[in-house]
Amino acid sequence: MTEEMTQRRRETMDFTRGSIFRKLLKFMLPILGALILQTMYGAVDILVVGWFGTGSSISAVSTGSSTINMVVFILNGLAMGVTVLMGRYLGEGNERRLSKVVGGAILVFLILSAVTTVLLLAFSPEIARLMQAPEEAMDGTVLYIRICGGGIVFIIGYNLISSIFRGMGNSRLPLIFVGIACVINIFLDLLFVAAFRMDVAGAALATVIAQAFSLIMSLGMCNKIQLPFSLHREDICFSPEIGRFLWMGLPIAFQELLTQFSFLCLLAFVNGMGSTEAIRLASSSGYGIANKVTAIVMLVPAALMQSMSSFIAQNVGAGKERRAQKAMGYGMLIGGGIGVLMTFAAFFFGRELAAIFTPDAVYQLKAAEYLQGFSLEAILTSVLFSFIGYYNGHNQTLFVLFQGTLQSFLVRLPVAYIMSKMFTDSLVYIGAAAPAATVFGIIINLIYFQIYTGKLKKLEVEG
Repeated sequence: MTEEMTQRRRETMDFTRGSIFRKLLKFMLPILGALILQTMYGAVDILVVGWFGTGSSISAVSTGSSTINMVVFILNGLAMGVTVLMGRYLGEGNERRLSKVVGGAILVFLILSAVTTVLLLAFSPEIARLMQAPEEAMDGTVLYIRICGGGIVFIIGYNLISSIFRGMGNSRLPLIFVGIACVINIFLDLLFVAAFRMDVAGAALATVIAQAFSLIMSLGMCNKIQLPFSLHREDICFSPEIGRFLWMGLPIAFQELLTQFSFLCLLAFVNGMGSTEAIRLASSSGYGIANKVTAIVMLVPAALMQSMSSFIAQNVGAGKERRAQKAMGYGMLIGGGIGVLMTFAAFFFGRELAAIFTPDAVYQLKAAEYLQGFSLEAILTSVLFSFIGYYNGHNQTLFVLFQGTLQSFLVRLPVAYIMSKMFTDSLVYIGAAAPAATVFGIIINLIYFQIYTGKLKKLEVEG
């Protein structure tokens, strides 16, 4: 790589100068693309099983993948601490601390992968029962959790390396890796499920193998590109940097745990809905299909939060608070604009979107019901996640945890539970629990923004 190319790449990954809108969008789009492709893992599983499996298989993959996703999202929240701390040290130009952060992260996540594997393999039946999987889908749910649990090290490893790349300001390489892996996943889904008729087991195996390819490719690329730090074997050890990124990441991870737990509770509520066993199965499968659609709807807010955290962390490290606040505003405009289109599609074309995943008209109808209630979330969460990205970049992760706890336990879960009991044969109202909680969260974040920025101004004047 020539000196000119190296300098150009450094300027691209430097968020402290140049056009905020252009750099934020350029950094965000590959993250969005990678998230879209990652979502296709689960979506393709549901799609192929929906066309070549049974109704109980759809419910099994939906419940099993929701459990695995909860684990991955929680650990991704922890990895966000690595991303933010790396962005801070990049802004400061501190290469040595970057090496220690990455080395410590590798050690911690290897330990977490081993523990998670044991827990998922040992307690998969209990997890399936806790999720109130329908009786017909119980064995399939257990099988899906066990297979993905056995390969969780590949899933966690790839997501950690992606977080490290994003911490360096490089969102393009994770997109390339996950794109190749997604193609592999689609091929293996069709091979295992459609051709070999392996049903739930085939869907789980395809996901694990594809993620293993992502991890191998990511590790290979690390040896070929010029990194902004030098990683040595002695860096992979317990160091003070572990405490620093855990202090940042644990509140994010715990907030993610609460969010995912609340959505798993929603799944449990839905699995218990219905005046007959047939309606229960239809509600469970319809909700599973709707979740694949909502996962796509939520990709823009998720990409915003990830890109915002890195973008703002660099500017905080460089002492550019005003630029950080402007970036948050641009994020809300970008996400909200796209969210309007997403809301329109989810509200008016929910059944058509569900038809992509299953030909069953009853499942399509149930999915469309949930999407109608959920639809406003596309706009609202873009605003909320822009706030959260701003606070993550400022290491205000304890507040992120606080507001997430209030959303889950004061609004989302109570509203969902009440709706599931009042309207047992419709998913519209239980779908509305998510946007209701988000409105509450936006209000809390607005209040705290006024308090926090007031403190920053006071410190600036005193300094």
